Amino acid sequence: MSQDSPPPRDTRHALPMALLRAREAVMTRFRPMLAAHDINEQQWRVIRVLGEVESLDATEVAVRANILAPSLTRMIKAMTERGLIQRARDASDGRRVMLSIAPEGRALLGLVAPDSTAIYRQLEADYGLERTAQLVEMLIALADLDAAKPD
Repeated sequence: MSQDSPPPRDTRHALPMALLRAREAVMTRFRPMLAAHDINEQQWRVIRVLGEVESLDATEVAVRANILAPSLTRMIKAMTERGLIQRARDASDGRRVMLSIAPEGRALLGLVAPDSTAIYRQLEADYGLERTAQLVEMLIALADLDAAKPD
């Protein structure tokens, strides 16, 4: 390290570390609910994403659910066998895998929704409704910085 370089930030104030701690603080509230329904965080993200659309290309599901494509590929088989999602080949491009939520996955969304809503409400009560909304908007804007970068 040169004499002109400032020392690194302490880990408490380093953005990546702060984001990881915040994620953990939030997910600690959700993990018991997911475990009670025998679903992991990545599977839940896939179900949530597919619950918002009719169907999506598997690559787009990976992007929207923040899951690496190879991980999603491994998950598709297990989630299809469990009846949570459905897989089909794109009619216009047989190489593309299209995913959609299956009736069992939609039922799981409905089953989990009350618990999830209660967790969100408690988090908003603990942190503040306005602060939570502000934080989400700020995080979206921060994530959008990466999307706005030219290739």
